[in-house]
Amino acid sequence: MTLRLARRVLEIEADAIRHMAARLDERFERAVDLVEKAEGRVIVTGMGKSGIVCRKIAATLNSTGTPSLYLNPAEAVHGDLGMVVAGDVVIAISNSGKTRELLQLVPPIKRLSVPLVAFLGDISSSLADAADVVLDVSVEEEACPMGLAPTASTSASLALGDALAMAVLERKGFTEDDFRNLHPKGQLGFKLLRVEEVMQRGDAIPSVGVDASMRDVVSEMTAKGLGMTTVIDQSSRLAGVISDGDLRRLLQRDDAVLDQTARSCMTSDPITVSPGDAATSALAVMEDRKITCLVVPGEGGRVEGVLHLHDLWRLKEYF
Repeated sequence: MTLRLARRVLEIEADAIRHMAARLDERFERAVDLVEKAEGRVIVTGMGKSGIVCRKIAATLNSTGTPSLYLNPAEAVHGDLGMVVAGDVVIAISNSGKTRELLQLVPPIKRLSVPLVAFLGDISSSLADAADVVLDVSVEEEACPMGLAPTASTSASLALGDALAMAVLERKGFTEDDFRNLHPKGQLGFKLLRVEEVMQRGDAIPSVGVDASMRDVVSEMTAKGLGMTTVIDQSSRLAGVISDGDLRRLLQRDDAVLDQTARSCMTSDPITVSPGDAATSALAVMEDRKITCLVVPGEGGRVEGVLHLHDLWRLKEYF
């Protein structure tokens, strides 16, 4: 019985969103235009469960580059209406379209010449008459067995808010870099880190010439502490790498290896990453290939940095 009810709830809410998607028309494009071109902020307002949906829509708009605020309509008529200024756009959400607190906001919004977009379950309601753009979020039935608790209707409004935010994001040309700037912490922040932001640079990069002795290689690896060294040619381009593992394997075969040169001992085709690659992709490569360092060559093959596994692990914990 429990599982049957749960599946029925999900089916009703999924159907509500599918039917709403089929109803989208030029009114949705008009709403996107208003939000995209707003000189101020997007003010999202609604009462009760709709108010909770409004908060989430405002948060999504903020995180994707559109400044937004939630306005409690009951508080608005007692002073918070000062949050709304010329240049803003208001999005009002109401299933009935008759929410008294929202209707009280209409005259002051009109006096400010602020566009009003309404997500409504009843597109012939009083709020529909007052809105500049009406988006139909009506549902055939709520998922509540009693038909009372807002369920399918709030899911429809939330989904339409996501659709609006994503359409505005695309119109504005919002990029991964923009998203990263707004999400500097947490798993999203870590996911969007670039290799160039994490890698070792400058004097921290272990480096020897191709003709360096293996004794010099060991000295450089010991001094820099990354368990490897890059090997560069006469033009300062990456020629290869030598790791601790390479050194151990060479010593097992020939204990006179310290008298050889870096050129004769290096791996000449090392795995590398680009500075602009995602740090998470580099981490996956290192974990998959069971290596602790990746060289980061730049333009012309010159070494720009070295990425170490432990640095990424520490950053992952920090984020």
